[in-house]
Amino acid sequence: MDSLSGRTDAKSEDQDVSGLGLSARLLVLTAAFVMFAEIMIYVPSISRFRKVYLEERLAQAQLAMLALEATPDNMLSKDLETRLLRYTGAYGIVVHYPHRRSLMLSESMPPKVDAEFDIANMMFTTWIMDAFEALIQHGNRVIRVKGTTQRTPDVNVEVVIDEAPLRAQMLDYSNRILQLSVVISLITGGLVYFSLQWLMVRPFRELIRAMVRFRRNPLDESTAIAPSGRRDEIGRAESELAQMQERVRGALKQQTRLATLGGAMAKINHDLRNSLATAVLVSDRLADIDDPEVQKVTPRLYTAIDRAVNLCSQTLNYVGDGRAPLRPEPFHVRELVAEVCAALKERFGEPRSFIFENRVPFAIVLTADREHLFRAILNIAMNALQAGAKTLRIEARPDDGPFYLDITDDGSGLPPRAQKKLFQPFVGSARDGGTGLGLVIARDIMHAHGGDVILRTTGETGTVFRLTFAVHATVARTKEDEDPETPGRATRLSF
Repeated sequence: MDSLSGRTDAKSEDQDVSGLGLSARLLVLTAAFVMFAEIMIYVPSISRFRKVYLEERLAQAQLAMLALEATPDNMLSKDLETRLLRYTGAYGIVVHYPHRRSLMLSESMPPKVDAEFDIANMMFTTWIMDAFEALIQHGNRVIRVKGTTQRTPDVNVEVVIDEAPLRAQMLDYSNRILQLSVVISLITGGLVYFSLQWLMVRPFRELIRAMVRFRRNPLDESTAIAPSGRRDEIGRAESELAQMQERVRGALKQQTRLATLGGAMAKINHDLRNSLATAVLVSDRLADIDDPEVQKVTPRLYTAIDRAVNLCSQTLNYVGDGRAPLRPEPFHVRELVAEVCAALKERFGEPRSFIFENRVPFAIVLTADREHLFRAILNIAMNALQAGAKTLRIEARPDDGPFYLDITDDGSGLPPRAQKKLFQPFVGSARDGGTGLGLVIARDIMHAHGGDVILRTTGETGTVFRLTFAVHATVARTKEDEDPETPGRATRLSF
């Protein structure tokens, strides 16, 4: 079943890679853009076509009137008049000269004029609107056209003609423009399609196939992409992908080696901790010996064994941290801090002593994983005391906004070397023999809660770590709040 699903997934991925979606879109978009450009050109062109047509009618009308001027009495025979009007395609012609009388040539009963156009006083937008108005007409209109000609700009000519021939020629012109636009769109779109197919789509497909092969088996070096050597953006993408694959492959190999080493370390630490437990039992028997030399060495032996046990425990916790799901529950933060104090007393009460201040008001209730949070606070507190701090203070305030805890000690502060590698396992410890895992584990726990561990200050006067949370704490008013020893006061324990 798994192999079948794998083959199906691979087949679908191959289909996605080999699809022509991008190429087809480029072809369609190119054709659409060319057609849009042709439309933008067609709009003024069709108005220009109509203007030229009407100007030609005026010029022909003026030329026909020359025959009338050639006669002695400005009179023509009926047959010649009809022939001239048929030549110009007009029902009537009127010519207005600036310093003499007008001449007229027309049929006995010209039809009613439906629209008039003065081409000498028309604007660009008017030409466009009139052209499209003529195109949408379903029947014929009789129009009167007024204007001048280029040869005689001082002579005004009027002509009455049918609009149907003009509309027929405009439609024929539009049809030719449409056919030419379609041909240009197809040719341009095809050229762009094949150009982009060769220059962009094909290399992108190779990039996608290389990514798919690398995803299926990132440790196989044969899946690495071979850059084509191009100097454009695609060549750079190929080079960057090749470098990324090399680095990821190296990181995965390193991670595999570290995982194997971690498993081996976990087994070694488990056996070592058992051996140290036996050493603790033996050291307990040494404490009963009255030899002064043995009594002098025994505390140092206790300290060395305790340090080794702590090292094994932290390593096992870090290696075996499987990110168990959180079990949030409401609890009083002050009680949790008190449990941390008890755990520290159990571990550090003898032979040394320190002061622990719990300044968390009892009324603060937080909803989080109690066990994980206990572990995070205990790790930071143990780091402070192991570094030589004499006083440890944990405080919180029920302020507005996300909840936080401040853990303050009076130690000598963290050296710059430790600050740079503070949250790096096995290298972030500030003391000899430390693993640096305490803060790493604490930070992982806070990240699981949506918060973080922040080093606020560090120096000769001490260090302050802040545990931030993504949630708000609530203030629960209980009978304990009436006790003057509880709310807002610090519980100070010395042991």
